[in-house]
Amino acid sequence: MPAFRLALLIAAIGTLGGCAKPLYSWGRYEDLVYEMYMKPGQADPGTQAAKLTEDIDKARAEGKPVPPGVHAHLGYIYYQQGNLAGAQQEFQTEKNLFPESAAFIDGILQRMSRQ
Repeated sequence: MPAFRLALLIAAIGTLGGCAKPLYSWGRYEDLVYEMYMKPGQADPGTQAAKLTEDIDKARAEGKPVPPGVHAHLGYIYYQQGNLAGAQQEFQTEKNLFPESAAFIDGILQRMSRQ
């Protein structure tokens, strides 16, 4: 009998886990971050920015939020490309969407303003 209860519990957890709807539209964000930090030099910033922008636009069209960090990552890529206005805009968007990131984002924006 305990084996039956265990199997029932596992089936219930699996069913509930399978029904969970993702909170965010992740797109290719995790793969891009992995590529950028694990394969430095192979991650072209232009390609990364294009893919992230495409994912953000797709999520927006579907009415889904993007996860924390997407706009900050895009801002960092823009910064690497020398697009400071684009970087500031994406960092500000990250801060507006995720106020808990304000201290971190404000620090980045402050350091950018010193340049």
